[in-house]
Amino acid sequence: MQLYYHLYYLKSIRIYMDINTIQVEGRRISMKKSKLLVTIGVCSGLGLYYKDTLKLLYKTMQAFKPQNLAKSFQSMYEIQPSRVMLPSKNPSKFYYDKKELIDNFYFDGKQIGTRTFMEDTKTSALLICRGNKILFEEYYLGSDESTNFSANSVTKSITSALVGIAVQEGKIKNIDESIANYIDEFKGTELATVSIKDCLQMSSCINFNEERDMGKISFSSMFGKNKMKMIAKLGLYAPSGTDRRYSSINTDILGEIISNATGETLTDYMQKHLWSKMGSEHKAYWTLNNNKELASGGLHMTLRDFARFGLMYLNNGKAQEKQVLSSEWIQASKNTDAPHLQPPGGNRADSKLGYGYGWWIPDGNPNEFVAIGVFGQWIYVNSAQNIVIVKLSADSTFEDNNKEKKHIEFFREIIKEL
Repeated sequence: MQLYYHLYYLKSIRIYMDINTIQVEGRRISMKKSKLLVTIGVCSGLGLYYKDTLKLLYKTMQAFKPQNLAKSFQSMYEIQPSRVMLPSKNPSKFYYDKKELIDNFYFDGKQIGTRTFMEDTKTSALLICRGNKILFEEYYLGSDESTNFSANSVTKSITSALVGIAVQEGKIKNIDESIANYIDEFKGTELATVSIKDCLQMSSCINFNEERDMGKISFSSMFGKNKMKMIAKLGLYAPSGTDRRYSSINTDILGEIISNATGETLTDYMQKHLWSKMGSEHKAYWTLNNNKELASGGLHMTLRDFARFGLMYLNNGKAQEKQVLSSEWIQASKNTDAPHLQPPGGNRADSKLGYGYGWWIPDGNPNEFVAIGVFGQWIYVNSAQNIVIVKLSADSTFEDNNKEKKHIEFFREIIKEL
């Protein structure tokens, strides 16, 4: 699954570094280990002009080294610019009914030890709840109940919820509207044929490759270029709505639409209409690129607050006995209403899962849906069993050895033993 959501996945950008130098678009800038030294006169003062941005870039590059991931995913909002959301004044309560975790599970006919699997996938935290009863909760790799973990692309599922709320409020008329109705840069371009729904379902057919192009656009945006103008020039590779290709820019477009439609930052809008209403217990943070929230991957939350978001979807949009998000939106979010959206994904290279409105749909059980983030963030929801499982990781090898399917089987085996 190509979940490289911004420039910091280093394979996707034209930035190369050794211990003393980095090269940015062909321009060498001196660097002495962890301290950036801007070379005077490089490219007519480019280094001096972008000194703070280059320092941020270097810190982020260091943070995404495999040996640093666990710590970085517990503090990324301190490394990068961010906005904060305050917890609910009336946090929802969890109760405890402690259960033992299964000793092992089977995948492809082989027995896998649970603890070995969790260590191999660099698990930072795991929570299992049935309704508001926590059955299992543990923290690893230096984390605890107050740690704000990077959500990475789980953020996409939350941005989808914010679109649903904006529709409820009438800020967005309906999701069949053109994205150009809310983003002026797209007017008069091929992208004017793309609907909001197409972006929700990763079916915009914008001519964009996640691994090849995300870094260039994010990098340029970081240095002040207008991201929507860059996206507007990409065009389409097929008629919109006819194919699915996982592209983080779809969710970045949705974030721009929410902000333009509501006149608020994503942080303020989420604080007011979701975070304060779903019973959140702790602060949350949203990291920024060029002073705008990374709608496709910038949220940071505590383990239990991840679970609260999953529970809201489990409860058809209700939190603390109030309807936060319409049940119709919840159901539509799980609906794979076109062949290219349905599991097992046909011959797709990016995933064998189906796709709804920012949620992945596993094959074989209509009651399951999952939010997935790069490097191993998971919210697994099983509506038939009233179960939410949150697994947060810092796994630099997350794409190896069928780990996506292996996680689904792990969650299914947990449920069987509860």
